[in-house]
Amino acid sequence: MDNSPTALFDSYEQDFRQIIDSIRLKLDGEGKDERGGTAICAEQRRAALRRVEMELDEADEMISQMEIEIQGIPQSIKPQYQNRLKTAKGDLVRFKKLSKDVHSQVSRAELLSSGRVGTPTSDEPYGPTSDRTRLLAGTATLDDGTRRLQESQRIALETEDQGAEILMNLRTQREQIENSRDTLRTADTAIDRASGTLKKMIRRMYQQRVVTAAIIVVLVLVIAIILWEKVFR
Repeated sequence: MDNSPTALFDSYEQDFRQIIDSIRLKLDGEGKDERGGTAICAEQRRAALRRVEMELDEADEMISQMEIEIQGIPQSIKPQYQNRLKTAKGDLVRFKKLSKDVHSQVSRAELLSSGRVGTPTSDEPYGPTSDRTRLLAGTATLDDGTRRLQESQRIALETEDQGAEILMNLRTQREQIENSRDTLRTADTAIDRASGTLKKMIRRMYQQRVVTAAIIVVLVLVIAIILWEKVFR
């Protein structure tokens, strides 16, 4: 098992590229069908687009994992991995836009090919059953869906930025805790040294007291002997 700091990033990037290749094939197939290639039924088109949406979500998840893993990559090689992450994000945004465009094309094509449900009368040339009315209604629905999708993408990007900021804050806090731990260890070592020095000073102080007392006793004995000799001789 590869334990290098970039192993997981490389693995997630490889999965991301496989997903993007799958999305590209599906969207290219839809584009050819829309330009008049081999016709497929509307249900198959919708199913293909649903698979594309699911794969886009998976690709988005891979990007999130890559953002997490890049935090632990050494600074010496981090810039090149940041560029790779930026390229991957750009590819994801591009294919999300392409998916939205293809979805709009398919929806419009289905509206145009659905045929007339009713025949407008002379009093109601553009009645509710006309192709024009249905097309306008479908376009309005499509625009509303597009706005909702853009809003969802905006919220997702904001959430992604907040998550990256939280990860950076957590990393900073961890470094601060580790620095505090090192400072405490240094302080403990200094305290131990000071305690040893203090014990040595106390021991020397007692030794000096004993020596001083011994000197005093000797002096007293000497004086006593001198006085005794002078008195009794």
